[in-house]
Amino acid sequence: MASDNCDGCGRRVRIGGGIGDFWSFSNDGSSDGMDLELADGSEFFLCFDCIERLPDDHDATREDVAALPPYAADK
Repeated sequence: MASDNCDGCGRRVRIGGGIGDFWSFSNDGSSDGMDLELADGSEFFLCFDCIERLPDDHDATREDVAALPPYAADK
């Protein structure tokens, strides 16, 4: 299992697939985030919670990612 930090909130999230899942007997090959290229050409790895927090009223940019709140472990 591979993992990476979300560029939005900093939370450590699972990245599905790859050699780390090769010997796993788990059928859950899902990922908890994805790489996105935003309207201004910037690229970020964001968890699905942060993707949901991006604005719907305009194309997201690096400023929108910078405005995302940090991860709170007590959620």
